[in-house]
Amino acid sequence: MRKIIIADDEHKILMSLEYSFKKNGYDVYIARDGTEVLDFLKTMIPDVILLDIMMPNLDGYSTLEAIKKDDKLKETKVIFLSAKNNPKDIEKGLEMGADAYVTKPYFIKKLQQQIEEMFE
Repeated sequence: MRKIIIADDEHKILMSLEYSFKKNGYDVYIARDGTEVLDFLKTMIPDVILLDIMMPNLDGYSTLEAIKKDDKLKETKVIFLSAKNNPKDIEKGLEMGADAYVTKPYFIKKLQQQIEEMFE
């Protein structure tokens, strides 16, 4: 069973993604900001992290920087899931080391398919 951390500060997004990924056999962990993601990473190594950029306390960019510094997480796929859809934001996210950048609004089925393809 693949482990996924979903980090977003919007309750509706968290609930719909959690439901959908659990239905598709994922072990789902929910974080409301980057500090909660980093807390999870102290005790587990997920397969995938879905990371919003604009979150309270610790934003997605800072969270990704911390993830990239940890060698034991080098196999973990990190996907930005953000309303920031400016080409410069997308370029920045990918240059920082995100494996993919998905803009909101998004289609859950397409997002899941994209994640599955990362492991083929």
